[in-house]
Amino acid sequence: MGTPLREIKEEKYAARRALVPMLQAEEDERFVQEWKKYLEEEARIMKDVPGWKVGESVYHSGKWMPPATGELRPDVW
Repeated sequence: MGTPLREIKEEKYAARRALVPMLQAEEDERFVQEWKKYLEEEARIMKDVPGWKVGESVYHSGKWMPPATGELRPDVW
């Protein structure tokens, strides 16, 4: 049997391992909702630009890049 401090640390890490997937799922859901709003705003702003494809990257590197983290706030841009 380990020391009480070690047991507390193990319990803390076990709790984190149990919570992280749920917290990540909540963040993913938040991101998807914000991304939809962002795409709607992009469509509204760029509606008169010929050939513009909403959501398509203007960078053609051929590499997938994850979206930037943080808030998506078209109202600030």
